Amino acid sequence: MFIEKRRSGKNTKYYLVHSYRDKQNKVKKIRKFLGSNLSKTQLEKLQQRAEVLILERIKESRVEVFEFSLSEKEIEKLNKLSKEIKIVHLDKEAWKLFTEDFVYNTNAIEGSTVLRDEIPKILEKKRVTDPEEIETKGVAKAIGFIRTIKQEFSLSFMKKLHLLCFAGSKDFAGKFRDVEVAVVDREGNVIHSGIPVKEMNEALEELVEWYKENKQKFTPIVLAGIIHNQFENIHPFADGNGRVGRLLLNYILLRHKYPPINILLEDRATYYKVLQDFERRHKVKPIVDFLIKQYQKTLKQVTTQKKKS
Repeated sequence: MFIEKRRSGKNTKYYLVHSYRDKQNKVKKIRKFLGSNLSKTQLEKLQQRAEVLILERIKESRVEVFEFSLSEKEIEKLNKLSKEIKIVHLDKEAWKLFTEDFVYNTNAIEGSTVLRDEIPKILEKKRVTDPEEIETKGVAKAIGFIRTIKQEFSLSFMKKLHLLCFAGSKDFAGKFRDVEVAVVDREGNVIHSGIPVKEMNEALEELVEWYKENKQKFTPIVLAGIIHNQFENIHPFADGNGRVGRLLLNYILLRHKYPPINILLEDRATYYKVLQDFERRHKVKPIVDFLIKQYQKTLKQVTTQKKKS
């Protein structure tokens, strides 16, 4: 076991890391969060306790979820939440309405000034030059891409989504960042710092490997929520992480035969809160509850618009 340090803004986070082989002889890694800005005495005391907890986890066959773990009972409770989902697959007209709604909301969450009723006209244009209109058409292309693509979840797939969204509006479209990034609020306070560049590729590869190993253990909506949250924690692009993350969320759902979800602009504050609940408190239930409510709103919105048209 060894101590790993990570810089997060002005803070230093400490983790105890342990690698071991499971019953299938696969190398597994457990990373236990110890705390931030710890003194030597605090670190030694927390390390001793964490070593015991890590060994207990291995004995209990708990599922590791990046910086924390879930017992079989906890996974069962999370999976039961999906019973509230009414599986309704979208027809051609509903997909058109969903795409327009998704494009509007996902861009507006990030500050786009394009209005909802402007979306159809922009999507019909053969050529656009305004950056916001380019990104409107780009996100729509990405929705079409995840609907039909058979490509496996991978780093190259993430970069492809980013390229589709931002080719023509950002010169780093389709490229992972080589700078440190942070999300700040209106007062300039750091809400979230992306993983340091030197650790980023390893974290992304760990995310892909975790998905492959655990995709059968969770219902699609729980799985998608965990992948989305961890992707946002890593923050692999200089900009556009929110939009690509919400596309990845729907890619996971669609691959596992679930309908897509549109996260609404009006619920942005709650959305940010559940992301922070995952990052800071290792809570999965809030994001699952939130996604279920967003799906119910999505379905209602699309069917209501169909009736009007």
